[in-house]
Amino acid sequence: MDVLKAEIERKRKLLESNSLITNERKFFKREALIQKHDQEYWERNKLLYTGGVDADDRPQNGEESNHSIATVKIDKVDERILPRKEVIRRLRERGEPILLFGETESESFARLRHLEIAEPEFNRGFRNDFQEAMEKVDQDFLQEILQSGGSNDGDTKQKMNDVKVEDMHTNLDEIKKSAVNLGKKKDESTNDCQIIYTFIKYLMELWGKKLNSRPETQKMTTQGKIASATYTQTQTYLKPLFKQLKSNKVAEDILKHLILISRYLLERDYVKANDAYLKMAIGNAPWPIGVTMVGIHARTGREKIFSQNIAHVLNDENQRKYIQGLKRLITQCQRLFPTDPSRSVEFNAIKDD
Repeated sequence: MDVLKAEIERKRKLLESNSLITNERKFFKREALIQKHDQEYWERNKLLYTGGVDADDRPQNGEESNHSIATVKIDKVDERILPRKEVIRRLRERGEPILLFGETESESFARLRHLEIAEPEFNRGFRNDFQEAMEKVDQDFLQEILQSGGSNDGDTKQKMNDVKVEDMHTNLDEIKKSAVNLGKKKDESTNDCQIIYTFIKYLMELWGKKLNSRPETQKMTTQGKIASATYTQTQTYLKPLFKQLKSNKVAEDILKHLILISRYLLERDYVKANDAYLKMAIGNAPWPIGVTMVGIHARTGREKIFSQNIAHVLNDENQRKYIQGLKRLITQCQRLFPTDPSRSVEFNAIKDD
């Protein structure tokens, strides 16, 4: 009982010290107590303007808004402040307004910093993949202009919008000769990987040279930049596959599908090549989720679940990317080496593109 009386007395003295209870007033509102605590907090942290913001303008009831960032006194401009264009670009990437009502540019920069600290990886990753490829194309174009020093030479102008192409110093006939026994000998997986590596690199070379042979006016259009960005993105996507092929570390089930795809592409049978691609990417049996055997008897569909039947596109992000890059190469191969409509996939659509 004494402890309870002591606690009541302590609470009463605390309220009297905050001037919430007087001899004339025996009750108080909880809102007034919260406002008192907020006022002490802002004064203790010295975040109020000395002559600009009234006490009524600060957040009440413990509620913090985005405008609280603007209450920070900005007397000294940070030397590391970003240019206004960069601030606008980053705010738009996050879907935020570039300038709030009554907000200065310095306060807008402070708001951006607050957002970047709170959500550093916001809206990044797969969605911006193609946008980064587009930015890389523009950046390479600007870099070429700077290196050329504004020269008006025709050859220099021709190289400004070109994509990077690696010359393989080979041709299709040599690849066909080396691929006669592709996938037929089990002990020659190293040779198979080298043939597939050379063939894919050769297709990338032909695709890049085709893009570089376009007129300069076409390269500068939106469609031209998208085509260049697609090529640049595909180069990035295929890097993990190239690394695995060079080191002969491709998974056996993936290598089997790559052999089939390469063989059908060399035979210009794009329908079968597309079927082999779909079996590699999607598979023809679902991967089991959860319990697959609940009794002593196996389920009827269990024997169909093997590694060659699963969807490799779902395994990891790197695999998904180079599988997508392979599909683009199949399409480009059909454009570079056309054949009969009966052996082509979407013949009219690809031909007119």
